[in-house]
Amino acid sequence: MVEGRSKKAFKEWLSQQDPAWRDRIEVVAMDGFTGFKTAAKEELPDAVEVMDPFHVQLAGDALDHCRQRVQQDTTGHRGRSGDPLYGVRKTLHTGMDLLTDKQRTRLEGVFAQDAHVGVEATWGIYQKIVAAYRDPDPKAGRAQLAHVIEV
Repeated sequence: MVEGRSKKAFKEWLSQQDPAWRDRIEVVAMDGFTGFKTAAKEELPDAVEVMDPFHVQLAGDALDHCRQRVQQDTTGHRGRSGDPLYGVRKTLHTGMDLLTDKQRTRLEGVFAQDAHVGVEATWGIYQKIVAAYRDPDPKAGRAQLAHVIEV
């Protein structure tokens, strides 16, 4: 951990480290802040940058908060048994490639409602982040994640 949330702080810290130590770095786990990514790429050109699991979890938390907000806005109360968004709360965290036909149908029904468009959009971004994180090819995962961040 480096004090200061900036490209400059991270880059300076990296440049102060022993070159032999820097040469042994193969993977850099970080959040999605582009300043860190740029500093790592400049100072550790052979290292692979990956998003750490904590920050992937934050994307899931953002999805939950969006679902809860839309639930409150559309029904005037917290989720309850029988509420469409409450009924899919766990399914929203299932990888798209792991959904059963029943789960897909339930999500399609929820997403068909105009009031739920925010949840659908947030779910789509969450799914892309998870897919990028799980990609066995780090380079392909980074490219996927860079596309999500650009959008």
